Formats: sequence, C-alpha cells, structure tokens
Amino acid sequence: MKLRKLLFASAVCLSTVLGAGLAMTSAEAQTLRVGFAAQDVGRLDPHFAVSTTDRIPVSWIFSGLVRFKPGSASPDDIEPDLAERWEHSADGKTWTFFLRKGVQFHHGYGELTADDVVFSLQKAADPKRSAFSGDFRAIESVTAVDPYTVKIVLKENVPSLLGLLTNYSGGFIVSKRAVEEKGDAFARSPVGTGPFQLDKITPNQSAEFTANAAYFRGKPALSGISYRFIPSDASRDLAYQNGELDLSYGKEEQRWVDRMRALPNTVVDVFEPAELAVLNLNTALAPTNDIRIRQAIAYAINRDEIVRWRGKDITRPGLSLVPGGYLGYTADNGLPRFDLNKAKALLAEAGYPNGITIKVIHTQLPEMLSSMQVVQAQLRRAGITLDLQVVEHATFHQQIRQDLSPIVYYSAARFPIADIYLTQFFHGRSTVGTPTAVTNFSHCNVADAEIDAARVSTNEDEQKRLWAEAQRKLIANVCGVPLFEALKVFARSTRVDYGYELKGAMNLGPIITETTRIK
Repeated sequence: MKLRKLLFASAVCLSTVLGAGLAMTSAEAQTLRVGFAAQDVGRLDPHFAVSTTDRIPVSWIFSGLVRFKPGSASPDDIEPDLAERWEHSADGKTWTFFLRKGVQFHHGYGELTADDVVFSLQKAADPKRSAFSGDFRAIESVTAVDPYTVKIVLKENVPSLLGLLTNYSGGFIVSKRAVEEKGDAFARSPVGTGPFQLDKITPNQSAEFTANAAYFRGKPALSGISYRFIPSDASRDLAYQNGELDLSYGKEEQRWVDRMRALPNTVVDVFEPAELAVLNLNTALAPTNDIRIRQAIAYAINRDEIVRWRGKDITRPGLSLVPGGYLGYTADNGLPRFDLNKAKALLAEAGYPNGITIKVIHTQLPEMLSSMQVVQAQLRRAGITLDLQVVEHATFHQQIRQDLSPIVYYSAARFPIADIYLTQFFHGRSTVGTPTAVTNFSHCNVADAEIDAARVSTNEDEQKRLWAEAQRKLIANVCGVPLFEALKVFARSTRVDYGYELKGAMNLGPIITETTRIK
C-alpha cells in the first residue's frame, strides 16, 4: 500500500513537472523571436525613430489616428485607427476626428483622450521634439473640442493630410502624461496604445515586448515579441537555421534570397515600399561644393551593375531623387547615365587629373556597408577614392547631421507622395544644422519654390508638373545621385502567420498585429 501511494505521488509529481514544462513550452512558442541587424535600439520615441532598427518596433507599440491596412503601403488603403471617423470642410482646411472611447495606454497610463492627440501632433510639429516637424508646417492649430473630438485647421492645403496622421513617422500618438513624466527616458521606455508594450531592453542583446491585453482591437494571439540584436549576417542566418528565430531581417541581396528560399519550412517575404538609396552630395562643403566633382560622381555610378550585384527580385535602378511609383515621380529629369570617360574628364577639369580622396562617414550596418563598398569600387575606377570612416549606426545618424561628411549615403522610404520626400531631403528648410533640420544633407534649396507651390496647389496636374520640375532642378545641380531602390526582405518560418497578406509595410518591417500567431 505504501509503495502504491509512493508511486502514485511520484506520478502526480512527474505529471505536474511535465505539465509545467509543456505549459512553458507552449508559452515560449507564442513569443515571436525576431532577429535584426543592429547592436541595439536607438530611440523608441516614435517622433525620433528615423532608422529601420527603431521604425520596426515602434509600429508594434504605437497607433495613429488612421492606419495603413495591415499588409499594405498604399494610400488607397488608409483606414480608421484611433479615430473611428472624420470629416472635413469643403475647402479641405478644417478636419474633425472622432476618437474611439475606452482606448487604454500601456502600463496603466490611462485612457487616450483628445488631449493626448493634441499633445502628440504638437510634439511632432516641434523641431526640438521631433525629427518630422517639417511634415506638419501646414498645420495652423490642433485643438480638443471635447475629450473625444479633435479639430485640425490647416494654413494651406497639403497633398494628403491623412498620410501625415497614419501609424507612421510623426503620426504616432503618444501618452502626454508619460512623455512629461519620463522626459528623455521616454525614448527607452515608450508608452503607446498598440498591440504590444515594451517590457525591457537588455543593451546589445534584445528588447522584450509583452502583449497588450487591453488592446482596443482585441487581445493579441501572441504572448510577446523578443526583438533580438544580431548585427552579423552570418550569426543571424545561423540562428534562424537553428530554430532560434521565427522571423529574421534579410540581406537585400539575391544570393541571400535564393539561399533562404531553399531552406525547408521557410518563406521569404519581399515587399514594398522600396527604399531609395541616394548619395547625398554636400553642395556647401569641400570638395563636393564643386559641381564638377559632383558631376564626376554622378557619371561614375553604374546602376545596372548595382542591380545585377544585388539581384533583380529585390532591386530596381534609382532613376530620380523621388522613388519610383510615388505620386509625382518622373524619370524624365536629365539624370546622367554611366560614362566613365566623362567622369574622369570632369575630375581633371576640377583640378584632380590624378584622382581625389574623399573622407566619408558611413554606418557599419551590414547591408548599407556592403552597398557602399560597391559604390566605392565604382568611383575608384574614375579616380575617386572614398576613405570610409565606419561607425556604429546610431553614431552615423548623429554625425551626418553635423556636416562631418561631404557625401552621405542614405536609404529611405516615405509616404508615397513626392512632396514628403522632396521636402525632407531637398528643401532648404530641412537642411541639417538649421533649427528646422530634417534630412537635407546636400544643403540644396534650388527647388524650394516648386516644392512649396506644388504642396498648396489643388490642381493635381499642376502639382505633378511642379514636382517634375523640382526633380529636374535637383538633378541638374547634382544635389544627390540616385543609386537603387531596394525592396524589403524578411525570412520567416512557415509556422508564422501574420494574419494578413504582406504586400507592403511603411515601417519597413512586418506589422505584428493582434491576429499574428505561431501555428
């Protein structure tokens, strides 16, 4: 009898242990493990999230008044998010948004109200508190009509107000109370209303997120997300192949895509928007303040060679200083075509018959570094030697905003209308080092009049004409040299179900929603 009791107790104990183990395994299985090519996150304050590293998790934490339908990067697919509905005046200058009731901020920061929306949009428009302030210059006022109603009045029409208010860049809504209480610490302990909330950051290791059980669209199917920092491509690929990752940031190269597609139980997602990679040439800093040097660089670039190296499935040639497919894009802009002899002649004319060396600050982010090394090899053939000063990615972002590099390689996607790209990268107001700085590394302002006129025009044909003229002027002045357009690439296990078909994601990584699950 004693033996039977002992065996029974042991069986119960073993069952309990096994049960706990199974429960733990099940819980772990619902934590999505994401590998990314970075040393650490930078700033998770969404109004300062300018790098891909930060843009991806910010989209899990925060919401906008409106959002892109999950899986889409098309303006045609904008739908309600924190705002249930909206209306606008006949002249398009007064917009009223009606908020959902009962939406809760993370970590007990209370219900979202109109005051949070007003605070967020005013913060997004303030150059001291946002990297996207230039996008909001047309807004005259944002006011709370009542706790659940927000009125926005414009000084002038903009090509797409809804585009500015999406779950992207300056459109994210933050907790007023959390920002004011946390101050600078908010960048590493953000508070939003999205499906996942930040739990902790372990520097150089990971950022851990837990499901927001009070998410207004419903409790997420996943229990959490482990966002792991693995800067080495080889280490990240090995971690994925060993089953340590469910979703992995991809190398935007054809060889990587082909190799990952050959793995069992693996899907490679290639999706929009394409990031346009540009050599921004500083027109105010030697030696690129000499237009002949800038022209030599432009003629030395062989886009077809870059596309062949990167792969046709994931790369398109950059043919303008606005990405292809954006409203207002034109390839009829006078872009110099590859001509090595012309490049050498221009260099000699500028006083460098034996070549020139240019010191350039560049990021260690693997995909950007490898692409810049291809550019480096191409320019070397023309006698232009790039002395690359490779730094950590966050340092790169800091230094290129201090005019420390005459050439800035920058790759970006924006809301797909020419106005935003032209304004942020090539309008005088956006010049780095100024109070209204955004990402104008070239110091160009030759197309300011066309960019401004197009923004307020209510005639779409006139807008397109002005945007096209702006691109021609910028190309003629060689403010930048377009290189290529890179589609985004991620590999995932077939067990990962996003809950939607991934065709596009403005945050440059898969949107993880309440419907995402591990099968």
